[in-house]
Amino acid sequence: MAQFSYRARRRSGEVVQGVLDVADRTAALTQIERLGLFPVAVEAAKGAAVAKAERAERKAASSAGVLPPALRAFLNRQRKPRLQELATFTQQLANLLQSGMPLTVALNSLSHLESKGISPEVSKQLKQDVMEGRSLSDGMGRHPVIFSDMYVNMVRAGEQSGALVEVLRRVAEHYERFADVQSKFVSALIYPCIVACVGVLIIVFFMSFMLPRFMSIFQGMNASLPWSTRAVMNFGDFFNKGTTWLFIGLSVFVLVILFLRFKSTQAGSRKLDGWKMTAPVVGKVVKLNLFAQFARTLATLLQNGVPVLTALKITEQVIPNRIMKDAIARTREDVTDGKTLAQPLARSKIFPQLMIDLVKIGEETGDVPGALQNVANAYENELTIALRVMTNLIEPAMIIVMAVGVGFLLFSILSALFGIIANINRQ
Repeated sequence: MAQFSYRARRRSGEVVQGVLDVADRTAALTQIERLGLFPVAVEAAKGAAVAKAERAERKAASSAGVLPPALRAFLNRQRKPRLQELATFTQQLANLLQSGMPLTVALNSLSHLESKGISPEVSKQLKQDVMEGRSLSDGMGRHPVIFSDMYVNMVRAGEQSGALVEVLRRVAEHYERFADVQSKFVSALIYPCIVACVGVLIIVFFMSFMLPRFMSIFQGMNASLPWSTRAVMNFGDFFNKGTTWLFIGLSVFVLVILFLRFKSTQAGSRKLDGWKMTAPVVGKVVKLNLFAQFARTLATLLQNGVPVLTALKITEQVIPNRIMKDAIARTREDVTDGKTLAQPLARSKIFPQLMIDLVKIGEETGDVPGALQNVANAYENELTIALRVMTNLIEPAMIIVMAVGVGFLLFSILSALFGIIANINRQ
C-alpha cells in the first residue's frame, strides 16, 4: 500500500484535500470518484510532507501538554455535528463500503477526509475499536455527542442483518430530510428577523441622535406641543438616561433567569410545549413538524430492524416536546401489554386521525414502516405549505408594526414643527 495525496472538488465546488492508502494512482482515482468527488490533482505523498505533518502533530501534542487539563479538555471537546454534516459522513462511509473496501480501511480513509463537524480523530478511534474486536455500533456508542442512540441502534440492526451499507444510506437520507426541514424553518424566519432588527435600529437611532436635537429646538421656542410630541419627548428622556439601560439590562437578566427556571421544571416545560402547540399560526407549524418527526424517526428505526419497543423509546428521546414524549411513553406501555400500535396512538388524543388510520392499515397489511413513511411525507408537505403561509403572514405584520412605530415618531415631530410654523405665521 502507498500513500497518495489529492485535491478534489465536491459537487458544490468546495475544494477537498486528503491522503489515501491505496495500491496505485489508478486505485486512488477510483476511490476519489466513489466518494462522489471530482479529482483535481493526485500525486504520491512525499516523505518530506509526511514528516512535516508528523512534526506538526508532535508540536501540537507538546504544546497541548503544557496547557492546564481543564483548558486542554475545553479546546479538544467535540461539538455536536449538524444534521447535514452527519448525513455527509454517513453517506461517505456507505460509499466506501459499497465499493468493497473493508471497514477498517474505509474508516482510515475517512480519517484523511476533511469532514466538517466530525474530526478525523473520531474515525481513527472507530478504526481502533474495530481492530480491537468491537463492532462499529459499539465504537459509535462511545461517542454519544456525535452518534445518538437512534444512530447507534440503526447501525447495530444493520450489522445484525448483514445490510450495513443499506442501513447507512437510509440513515444518511433520514438526516438529510431533517436537515432540509430545519433549513426551511431558518429560511422562514430570516426575513422577519431582518425587518425587526432594521426597525429597532431605526428607532434607537432616532431616539438617541435625532430626538435630542429636535427637543432643544422645541424647548427654545417655548411653544405648546401636541400630546404625541410630549409623549415621545418624555419617552426620549427616559430612553437616554444611563440608569434606564441599567434597569433594562437587569430586567432582561431577571426575566431570562425566571424563564429558564420555569422551563427547567417539568410543569413549566409541559406548559410551554402545550402553548407552542396551541399558539395561533405557529402552533400548526409546530404540530406538523412534531408529527412528521415522530413518523419519520419511528419508520426509519422499524424499517432497519429495530424492535418496536426500542424504536418507541428512542423516538421518545428524539422528540423535543414533553407532551408528545408523555404520549409516546403511554403508547410504549400499551404496546408492551400486547396492544397494537394504532390503538394506543388513538387513545393518547395527541396524534391526528390520519396517522392513526394509516398505521392501522399498515398493521393490517404488515407494512407499518411504509405507512409511517407515507405519514411523514404527507406532514412534511403540509409543513412546507404551513411555513410559507406563516411567512406570508409574519412579513406584512412585521412591516406594519415597524411602519406604525416609525410613522408615529415622524408624526409627533412633524406635527410639532407644523404647529410652530403656524404660530409664527399668525404673529
